[in-house]
Formats: sequence, C-alpha cells, structure tokens
Amino acid sequence: MPLDLRETAQGLTLRVRVQPRAQRDALCGERDGALVVRVTAPPVQGRANEALARVLGEALDVPPSAVRVVRGAAGRDKLVAVSGLSVASARQKLGELPL
Repeated sequence: MPLDLRETAQGLTLRVRVQPRAQRDALCGERDGALVVRVTAPPVQGRANEALARVLGEALDVPPSAVRVVRGAAGRDKLVAVSGLSVASARQKLGELPL
C-alpha cells in the first residue's frame, strides 16, 4: 500500500507510526499507508515528537520547524503536516531513501 500523502494549502500531510526508544533514528518503510519512523527519544514531554520532526525534516530536506504534529501528539499513530513541500517532491525524496 502506498503512503497516504495528501496535498494541503500549506504543503502536505502524511500519516506516521512512531516507534520511540529505538536503537537509532530511522525511516523504516510503510505500514497500512503510514510511514514508520523509529526514534531514540522516549515518549515523554514531547521528546519523541521533537525527534520525529528532526528525522522527517532531514529526510524531506525541510527544517524541523516545517514539520508539525496535527493529530496524535500523545500516541504512536500521528498525522503530520509538512509546510512548503509538495506531494510529488515528498514521494521523490522518500523514494530515494533506503526504507
């Protein structure tokens, strides 16, 4: 199943499944339309969300401030908005990564 990327007026949204307290930060493929992201940060005081913004920003070549959790800030399944990026560009950048 392809990633669920949707165009918005400011950029795009994508579904993400976060796995906190991993051994390393990494994008780990797709599961049920969501991008699986592992982060080393624990899921306390927003640290995992900050790490998610950093990892996605690096992968999509946008600043971490352009990545914002829209829904699911306290859970593993999140809806993330990325400002200043088109769906086509995101698909290309994610397609170049070894997932």
